[in-house]
Amino acid sequence: MPLVSMKEMLIKGKEEGYAVGQFNINNLEFTQAILQAAQEENSPVILGVSEGAAKYMGGFKLIVTMVKELMEEYNVTVPVAIHLDHGSSLEKCVQAIHAGFTSVMIDGSHHPLEENIELTKRVVQIAHAVGVSVEAELGRIGGQEDDLTVDAADAFYAIPSECDQLVRETGVDCFAPALGSVHGPYKGEPNLGFDRMKEVMELTGVPLVLHGGTGIPTKDIKKAISLGSAKINVNTESQISSTQAVRDVLNNDGEVYDPRKFLGPARDAIKETVRGKMREFGSAGKA
Repeated sequence: MPLVSMKEMLIKGKEEGYAVGQFNINNLEFTQAILQAAQEENSPVILGVSEGAAKYMGGFKLIVTMVKELMEEYNVTVPVAIHLDHGSSLEKCVQAIHAGFTSVMIDGSHHPLEENIELTKRVVQIAHAVGVSVEAELGRIGGQEDDLTVDAADAFYAIPSECDQLVRETGVDCFAPALGSVHGPYKGEPNLGFDRMKEVMELTGVPLVLHGGTGIPTKDIKKAISLGSAKINVNTESQISSTQAVRDVLNNDGEVYDPRKFLGPARDAIKETVRGKMREFGSAGKA
């Protein structure tokens, strides 16, 4: 099956009351595990690629080629989107689109509202011309994203009226309002702004995106989905489970040197993590 944009899968999720997971890929094993989990769970899936991960893996073109070859090798038949996560500029979004990405996020949340709108509008015009979906963000989401750290004190909730303005004026396909989630592990209980989430959903009408899906209790996940969150991003939980698997192998056998002996279990751990999330989000069986 060819790569697809995430527009239709998110509309379907919003209408039917489930969310599609964006699972970030960081190397070959992450990509293998996520694609295998999606096929086995019969779930649509979004492969998130940060700019830092793309640089680490060898660039946007290599990533698209790797994903396509693995999909053919594994006979993947479920919908798969490759999505630029937190695109920092128009130029990076265009590079990803030219490389074959089927979806991009332009993160103009650090700009004043009018600049964010203008930047996002330009990305949408280019992306939609070639069938690529676009995600935007408003407000600041705390935590660690690649090499950027946003302190919790500097993070702030998106304002619903501004969310409405941005979505209306840009025509984005989905929207990530900052509503209390963070990138990376939570310190204490997550405190999501559900009242504001409901207001944003009612004003904008587009599928919402929940960043920082690791560590959010299932009850909060279910509530966010009921309030229009049709895309939930997960990366940290897969990283933690895979790293623990590597530690377990190396701690149990000091003679191991073949990377397949510890990266194989790491891949298995990612796969199980992703399968569990797909079931929690309700996307299993929805492809």
